[in-house]
Order: sequence, then structure tokens, then C-alpha cells
Amino acid sequence: MKWAWRVGSIVGIPIYIHSTFVLIILWVAWAHASQGAGLAATLSGIVFILALFGCVVLHELGHALTARRYGIGTRDITLLPIGGLARLERMPDDPRQEFWVALAGPAVNVVIAAGLYGVLVLQGRSEPDFQLTITGGPFIERIMVVNVILVAFNMLPAFPMDGGRVLRAILAMRMEYSRATQVAATVGQGMALLFALFGLLYNPFLVFIALFVWIGATQESGMVQVRSALSGIPVARAMITEFHSIGPEEPLQNAVALTLSTAQRDFPVIEHGEVVGVLTQRELFRALAEDGQLAAVSEVMNRDFETADSFEMLEPVLQRLQTCDCAMMPVVRGGRLVGIITADNIGEFLSIQSAVDGRAGSAASR
Repeated sequence: MKWAWRVGSIVGIPIYIHSTFVLIILWVAWAHASQGAGLAATLSGIVFILALFGCVVLHELGHALTARRYGIGTRDITLLPIGGLARLERMPDDPRQEFWVALAGPAVNVVIAAGLYGVLVLQGRSEPDFQLTITGGPFIERIMVVNVILVAFNMLPAFPMDGGRVLRAILAMRMEYSRATQVAATVGQGMALLFALFGLLYNPFLVFIALFVWIGATQESGMVQVRSALSGIPVARAMITEFHSIGPEEPLQNAVALTLSTAQRDFPVIEHGEVVGVLTQRELFRALAEDGQLAAVSEVMNRDFETADSFEMLEPVLQRLQTCDCAMMPVVRGGRLVGIITADNIGEFLSIQSAVDGRAGSAASR
């Protein structure tokens, strides 16, 4: 993710903090300063926020480690001002697996809250009297209550919260997956409308949550519809078969000429009939600025690239395109380059299929 800093890794999963996270720290410092708090109280407030986001990291690790049990890796975890994001390599295909992966995050917060409550009991404070604010109240009680709030919020049956995925998983055990997603997304959008209504009447912040929920439900529904539309369709039906390649010893000025004379932006690099690299437009522009047009393609091409087989299905190939940070994949058949595939031309294929299906449906209804 852009504008994110890596701060370490846990059990092999990189942990990133988005740059906007600094805004939370600055806001906490300002909240204390505006109330005349001293340096010690301000530092305590910042530690509280860091502890809160530590709980968020543990929440996301719950998702990641449960997904790992089902053979699904996690690319990274990123902390954002609105919470955390664990980027799984893919969503589980089995609804029961998705159920447990979605439930694992809130379960971690339940364990944290229960553990902190146990500490309070041992301290003789099982019924604490506290004021929950960012700037005041006993530390342990605040962290405990925030974890309870995280559980309640995340279990709302609306995407992109965990409750939406739990609802979808339960429905998918009884109906087709795309239909289950549509039902869960509709429930989420209904909740978003309620949030917006109450937000306009009582708390404007609920309007922001409503927008967040509405967008999440819409995106999830759209992604599943795309997956359903691509299911069972081989790469060969959507790949670009009229394309240009380039040799590793050719100068970059040849790639410049191809870029200007065609609509192609990324080029497979071919040597002795085999794909040995990919020259992306981004690397081309960087090399032109640093090395000039006479530099060889082999000096700047990407040697660590992925390929797709023409007999592969489009759905997993699109997922790989989205996760490998590559704009184009060479398509091979028996080791020979037969085409290229990009997310853009998969989108064009879907648009054409939608238009064709729409016309066929219109003709059938006449």
C-alpha cells in the first residue's frame, strides 16, 4: 500500500503503518493540550492509542493465522486511522472456512477483554466506575471497553466488517455463493441507510460510518459478481493475441518507439523464443531518466515475473494480477508465448460479455 511504512513483522507477516496514522497521534496530543493536560498525561494518551492499535494488530493476526490453517497466506497487515487491514492472498472457497476466518478477529478481542476483566477482578475492581474518554479514565478499563466496542462494531452484519463475512458464510452454506453475497450486501446497505438516518438526527460521525459501510457492501458485491462472471472461462478467450515483444539486447529507444506507435504499455522480453523478462512502462520511464535511450533492455527489465497458461481460468489469473503488482502477464502454451493478459483487457472482456448477454436476454424476452 502506498504511503505506508514497514515497522516489522510478526510470524512472517509484514506489519505496515499508514502515514495518515500520524494524524491520530497528533489528534490525541491536541486533545490533551486543549484540556490543559501536562506532558505525562499526553504521553499516557499516546500510549493508550498505541495499545489500542496493538489490539487491532492482534485482531488482524487472528484472521491471518486462522487463514494460514487453511493454506491461505497473508501478504501484509496495514494499520489505518480507521482500523487494520489484513490482505489475504485469497478468500476461502469453503463457506465454513470463511466463517472461522472472519470470526477469528473478533474472538481475539473477546479474549483480550476477558483477560483484562480477570485482571480487574483480581484487583478487586470487578465493577469499575470509570469515564471512558481518550484523555481520561483508568487505563485497563478503557482498553477493556474499547475491545468490547471493537467486537460489537466488527460483528455488525455489514461488509466490510467481519459480521458481514460471517453472515455471507452462513448464507453460503445454504445457497449459491454469489446470491449469498448479494443478500449480505443488501443487509449491509440497509444498515448503512439506518446509520445515515441516525447520523443526520443525532451524530454526524454515523454518516461517515454509513458511507464506509455502503461502499464496502457495494465493492464486495461487485467483486463476487466479477468472480462469478469469470468462472469457467479460460485465459485464451480474453488474452491479447496481437502484441509486440522486444529483445533483451535491444536499446530502450526501440521500446520508446513501440510505446509511441502502439497502445501497448508493457512488453514481454523474448530471447531464443522464450520469455526471459518483462519491460514495464514504469521501469522504462525510470531507466530513460537515469540511463538514457541507448541502455539495453536487459539492464532494466523485470526478471522476476509471473506467467499465465492459456488454459488457466481467468478468475485466479485476475487475482494474481491484482496481488503480484504486475500490470501485465505473458501468456504461454507449452512454453511458447501466445499472448498477454492485463486487468484492463479482462475488464473489456467482461463488458463485452455483459453486452452480449444483455442482448441475448432481450431477444429471448421478445
